[in-house]
Amino acid sequence: MPERPSREQSVEHTADSGSVPTDAGPGTADADTATAADPDSDLPTVDPGPDTAVDESLKRRLREAYLNDEEDELVVTAVRMEGDEAVVETRPPHGEATHVERFDAPTDGSLEECTELLAFLDAAGVSPLDLDGLVGARVPATYDPDAGWRIAGESRTERDAEPASTAAVTTRAAAAANAAVDWARTYRDWLIVLLLVGGELLFVVVVIVLFT
Repeated sequence: MPERPSREQSVEHTADSGSVPTDAGPGTADADTATAADPDSDLPTVDPGPDTAVDESLKRRLREAYLNDEEDELVVTAVRMEGDEAVVETRPPHGEATHVERFDAPTDGSLEECTELLAFLDAAGVSPLDLDGLVGARVPATYDPDAGWRIAGESRTERDAEPASTAAVTTRAAAAANAAVDWARTYRDWLIVLLLVGGELLFVVVVIVLFT
């Protein structure tokens, strides 16, 4: 009766490597290597759907808030007149939101009534005689979550403004006094004549009242 081939593992003897099993499949070693290199290869892959994307509104708000906290200046983009006010449009250097400042413009030919506009020009480093240079200028500013953008030097309170108002009144009174003195010096002779004539007339009136 012919002998059946043995089911035991056949072994191939080589001179260099010794005993090597020969019944391993051709893909077994590759599979074991891939499994060892990437243990998560059997996990299912999740593709982000349209509902899992980041909301663009949230991204915009976070970006704008970040830039507001990082920046400490505004860039002037436009200057125009509205009635008796000077309107200055600004925006952050890397932002999209627009911030508008309104100032009283001169109406009677004096700069005393537009001190806030002068302070803004000074902060921007622009002369009132070179107003074209204001567009594109950078103005120091800080961002307050409650009040919004605040230009440097704009945080004056009413108590701080009172000394400035008092100083303006004093200046006007001194100017009026100087003008009166100059007028008196110019018409000094006429004033002397008027005083003499007026004194004589007053004397006559007194004498008449006393002896009548």
